[in-house]
This record gives sequence, structure tokens and C-alpha cells, in this order.
Amino acid sequence: MNSKERQKAIWPASEHDLQQARDFNKKLAWLPRFRIRNRLMPRVIQTLLRASQIGGEVKLRKHGLKAETQVIRVGDVSVPLRIIRPVGVTKGVVLDFHGGGWVIGNAQMNDNFNIAMVNECQVTVISVDYRLAVSTPLEGLLQDCLTAARWLLDSNTNEFANLPVIMVGESAGAHLGAATLLMLKQWPQLLKRVSGALLYYGVYDLAGTPSVRSAPHETLVLDGPGMVEALRMLTPGLSDQQRAQPPLSPLYGDFSDFPPALMFVGELDPLKDDTLDIAERWMKSAPVQVYLVPATPHGFIHFPIAFANRVLAYSRGWINAQIKASQKAPTE
Repeated sequence: MNSKERQKAIWPASEHDLQQARDFNKKLAWLPRFRIRNRLMPRVIQTLLRASQIGGEVKLRKHGLKAETQVIRVGDVSVPLRIIRPVGVTKGVVLDFHGGGWVIGNAQMNDNFNIAMVNECQVTVISVDYRLAVSTPLEGLLQDCLTAARWLLDSNTNEFANLPVIMVGESAGAHLGAATLLMLKQWPQLLKRVSGALLYYGVYDLAGTPSVRSAPHETLVLDGPGMVEALRMLTPGLSDQQRAQPPLSPLYGDFSDFPPALMFVGELDPLKDDTLDIAERWMKSAPVQVYLVPATPHGFIHFPIAFANRVLAYSRGWINAQIKASQKAPTE
């Protein structure tokens, strides 16, 4: 994508928003960067994450909601799902793939975002509790996500028949979401049921895009200089050429028959090229909105800044629009 095209993707920003983001970045600069250098640290972080989620059901109850855990099975693969239904009639379904660098995270970690989607979009959110790469090859994570998608999209097997489906993924979850769409091309009738994909700052080239390979030491949140080696650790035994094959690297896939997409990435994110480049390829087959958010690093939707609030609100509006458009579309 050339500089002129990228300029069109810049998220509008006031000087107040920019200054707020810059001030928050100064605080982030004091924090350690997320690194994948061994299996021990992700296990420690995962333990702390689960401890922090104790009592999380109280938050749901405040909104009149509750979460259900359901283990689904397709063939010989079973996957736990966390399901949050709206009060009243479900207008659509969000299939959520959490982030965490493939090595940490769980289906509960996006509850804050998912509660807002359930309430404002009147959707059921299904979060995939896929296995993690600390104990499972990356191909196993892909299989878990594909299994969840096949189960949901097969209208003969569940309560969500004929409802529009939006895939949502963040970071590693965006990678898994895009890869899942590519794998669904084996079942065109299932892929056709997906009404949209909402992807935040994903990893789409596991060999490392130019912005990853040139990431400076001052990178916030992520260990920019160590990302290429981390990707190699996640895919042992593969050459960079093998890592760059789809669906492992969705950037190089076939996007024909793909749904519309909405994508965001921060200006300071080492994964900037991943989002901008996949958007350029994707938009040859389907409508794509892509935004480069100024002065923001990886993970910005979690931060207490105006950019995060506005991007998330825009995302929910986009989900509503995709559901509405799907409901008006003629059936074949």
C-alpha cells in the first residue's frame, strides 16, 4: 500500500485526543514489553490473569447478563465456548477470538468489550476458548477456531440458524479470525454466512512484515526487536518461506468471497504493515474500511484514552450496520 493510500486510512483526531494519547504513551514507556522468549513467563501471566477474573460474573449480572460455558464438538475436535446472550431477541452472533500472543488469554478476557456489544448490538457473543501455544502447536489453535466456526455456521446443528455472524478478533485473535475465514473456503456455504469481520491490529505474516522487522527498541507494549524471533519460536521447524504460507500467514491468502471488513491499527504498532497490507489485498474482493489510529501503540483499545472509546463505539455501529444489511439481503 503506497503512502497516498495509507493517508486515506488515518483515523480523525483532535489535538486533545493526540495529546491524551501521547501522555499515556509516556506511562507505557516505563512498563516492560510483552515478550515471548520461553514458556514459563506466559504461564505466570496466565495464572495472574485467571486470578484477576475471579468474581467476573458479578460484572455480567450488573447488566442483567450471564455467561454459559458450552463444549462443542465437530468431528474429533472439541472446544469450550463462552456464550453471552442479550436480554431479548438475538439479532446476530459475534464469534470472538481473544488476543494474547497465542500464549496467554482466555474467553473471559474480553468481557468488557463483549458486554457492550451484547447490549448495544443485541447480539449473542460466542468467545472461543482455544488452546494456547505454550502446550499446543499453532496448528492446534487454528483447528480449535475452525471447529468453533464450523459449529456456529452450520445452521443444522445449533440455535443460531440463519442469524448473521460477525467475526471479531484482536491481535493474535485477529490472526486466528482471518486464518479461520481462509480455512472456511473449503465450505463455501458456511463462509457465505459470515456477514463481516472486525479485526484489530492483527498479525498476518508470521515471517514478519517490514514494519515488524524494522521495529525500533522504543516500541511500546510489544518487544518490537524480538518479534521475528518470537514468531519463529511459535512455529518451530519451519523456514520463513514456510511461515509465509496461508492460512498460517493470512496476508498471502485468497480473499475471494470474503465478507466486508473493518480494521484498525495504531500508528506506533510494529504490526502496522500487517493491517494495511491485508486490507489492500482484501478490498479487491469485498468492502474494507481500514484506519490507522495516530499516536497509538499495539493494544490501544484497552487504554483509558478517547481514541479507544471512539474506535470501539464506531465498531459497534459497524456491527449494527452489517447485521441490518444482512437482514435486508435477499435469500437464495
